[in-house]
Amino acid sequence: MKILLLLWLALSLLGGQVIAQPAGPAGPAALQPIAGEADLTFYNRNLITFRGDMAGISAQDRAQRAYTRLQTQLAQAGPHVVSQKPDPLGILIQIDGSTTFVVTQAEVDITARDTLEATAFRAQRALEAAIAQSRESRDLDALVRALGWVAGATAVALALWAAIKRLHVAAGKRLLQLSAEHATRLQLGGISLVNRHRAVGTVRSGMVLLLRLLQALIAYEWLSFVLQRFPFTRAWGEALNGYLWGFAGKVGQAVIQAVPGLFTAVVIFYLARLITRGLDRFFDRVLEDEHTLPWLDADVAVPTRRISKVLVWLFALAMAYPYLPGAGTEAFKGLSVLVGLMISLGASNLVGQAASGLILTYGRVYRKGEYVRIADQEGTVTDIGMFATRIRTGLGEELTISNSSVLASTTKNYSRTVNGPGYVVDTTVTIGYDTPWRQVHAMLIDAALRTEGIQAHPAPQVFQTELSDWYPVYRLVCQAIPEEPRPRAEVLSALHANIQDVFNTFGVQIMSPQYIADPAVAKTVPPAQWAPAPARPDTPE
Repeated sequence: MKILLLLWLALSLLGGQVIAQPAGPAGPAALQPIAGEADLTFYNRNLITFRGDMAGISAQDRAQRAYTRLQTQLAQAGPHVVSQKPDPLGILIQIDGSTTFVVTQAEVDITARDTLEATAFRAQRALEAAIAQSRESRDLDALVRALGWVAGATAVALALWAAIKRLHVAAGKRLLQLSAEHATRLQLGGISLVNRHRAVGTVRSGMVLLLRLLQALIAYEWLSFVLQRFPFTRAWGEALNGYLWGFAGKVGQAVIQAVPGLFTAVVIFYLARLITRGLDRFFDRVLEDEHTLPWLDADVAVPTRRISKVLVWLFALAMAYPYLPGAGTEAFKGLSVLVGLMISLGASNLVGQAASGLILTYGRVYRKGEYVRIADQEGTVTDIGMFATRIRTGLGEELTISNSSVLASTTKNYSRTVNGPGYVVDTTVTIGYDTPWRQVHAMLIDAALRTEGIQAHPAPQVFQTELSDWYPVYRLVCQAIPEEPRPRAEVLSALHANIQDVFNTFGVQIMSPQYIADPAVAKTVPPAQWAPAPARPDTPE
């Protein structure tokens, strides 16, 4: 109690009696000259801002003199009634008939379309409030009542704090349960669009953020209420509360003003959605062969649908951009410039890859499911993307090749020109010039016909592609039936095994070193030494 009495006495002295000198910004009365302007404040309440000279007296001197007169008037006994009186210089603000300061035309804020009368009226009301605060600061009963209000407000704030904490726990459990149950239901093409754990984490973070915002709001309002209970800090509390409600009003006004633009943007996006749905139905019919167009087939229908939908949404975004809230602000413009700069600097390679993908798709270089050879890689095309192509070798590998690399290299398509189903299988061997080429042709064709999966019609063919210094190069070309990557690899492996078996049967060695001299014994494996799979180190019977 003694501490409260000392605090009350200190505030009384600072607020009403000991004001012989202007205090700083933290004191009850302050004089703050700013670039030719001077604010007259009393009990942290701004009474008026002097903005010009009067009869050769600067704004700073006018504020200083008004402050001194205010001290003298409040130190005298009396009701301290504030009034106005017209004067050739402006409007006189008086206390008990004695002039405190003059409001001139220079104090009127023309940019806010203010008037002299309105400026004087606000100054009068502010002075009345400051005088009331000065009188209240010397009233012990008022201080006790203020402390009671503070205690009650503190209890209410703590109760609200605990209530929203319990509500947060209960609502959080329910929302987390619902998010965990429904996260996996949002699917597109059988693929879940939302990860369950991420959805739960996002909901939990959102609930914590909402709790912190509500707690901050309660603390903010409690502080504003407490500051308004005491005369010395009442102006601060009113400023806090006014700022909060002013901010809320601006937000509400901005939302109301943005409603017509938002409605227009929603209509544009809704029309874009209707158009994309129509495109989906059209391309579905193309894929089902209900529509036939000379320039559009099933191979390019899927990428064409994606490109068309992207173009529709980009056009809709460009049309709706001016109607979006904040589209005309400098921050939004700066963000647009930043995004454009980032795209222009970092997306050149990305755009090149996308252009290569379009060329491969619409140039029909290969299709999904075809067996191709790209540079040194060979396999079945499993996916043709906008930026890369994926092929499966059949040996447990899936290769991703950038589309620009595909265009820069030679592509061999083994599935495009075959007669009927299947694909082309080829392999090369090099045999010495001492072996008749007709015999080599016959052995290669015999090995091909022994291989399961290779067709007899059309018949396998052998070509001599090169006459090298030490050996001719023979290339066996035939057609196989399997379509999947794994059987294709197995067919090629079986073909190579049969070639070795046939050449060993007829005593022809497959060896192509640089020629120095004939070996003493031909490098062949006789059938008696062929071991059944798996091979064993012992000699079979």
